[in-house]
Amino acid sequence: MSGTSGSVRSSAAAAGAAVAALVLLTACGGGSDGSGGGPEPESSYSAVVAAAEPPPAEGFTPVEVEGVKINAPKNWSVDNTGGTLCMRPPGQDGCGYGAIQVLPHVAKNDPNKWPSKQYDAANGWASKPDTCRSLTTAAAGDVGISGAEKVPVDDPQGLAQHADGLKSHHRVWEVTCENDDTFEVRLWFLPQSDVAVYVWSADAQYSTLYDEVAASMDVTAYNDR
Repeated sequence: MSGTSGSVRSSAAAAGAAVAALVLLTACGGGSDGSGGGPEPESSYSAVVAAAEPPPAEGFTPVEVEGVKINAPKNWSVDNTGGTLCMRPPGQDGCGYGAIQVLPHVAKNDPNKWPSKQYDAANGWASKPDTCRSLTTAAAGDVGISGAEKVPVDDPQGLAQHADGLKSHHRVWEVTCENDDTFEVRLWFLPQSDVAVYVWSADAQYSTLYDEVAASMDVTAYNDR
């Protein structure tokens, strides 16, 4: 009998300790609803485990060139060659009309240092702004330009913010060809990073998509190289 009573006392003590621990945990905000003042997982473990990158927005696939990370529309083709990246919309075989280009070291690699000095000019839409890029003339490239003008963008300072928090110079041009065709060119340029997102000749049906792709750019890894 003495052994049995000792076992009962031990069980009662263990149960009492468990109850006390539960009370203490509740008092410190450790309840399952997370409403207490305890630290969040990120602040508790950020020094040990790096925070996971957020998933890409629905309808996009993450791609990368030279450390520049950006989201590509899922149904678009992606060419990643020669240190540049091109996203082509459905039905487009070349990196021209409607396509989005991502250009690391853009001014460094351009013979005219475009767009570092030209991005704010009326004819700053290309390194050599002399050839029509409308849908009907882009492939042949045999029609000249009669004029171009900058189009206002949403931000009055002409800036756009990207996924890494950096702001680029955002420019849009409307260009008129000698045959009276018109086309639009879009540019997001980070001068210190020397990276550009460039819409060579915009397709109006993708207007919002262009902005979403550009906004997703992250040059953190590129600048860390």
